[in-house]
Amino acid sequence: MHFTLKLTQIGNSVGVVLPKEALAALKLEKGDTMYLTESPDGFRVTAFDPEFDQQMKAAEDIMKRRRNVLRELAK
Repeated sequence: MHFTLKLTQIGNSVGVVLPKEALAALKLEKGDTMYLTESPDGFRVTAFDPEFDQQMKAAEDIMKRRRNVLRELAK
């Protein structure tokens, strides 16, 4: 999927209007937050917070390594 986006003045800021097909593909709607992160080939737009994803991966790693401790704490 490829879109050409145009920058537009929004108050004192500049914004990008996303086509409804792009919003649908990202599962976003008005008022949602999106994330722009730098990548090796430019920038990446996503509906998911990359920092939260990293935190979840770290938590999953801890849960795997400390499974027995967590099981005992749950009792």
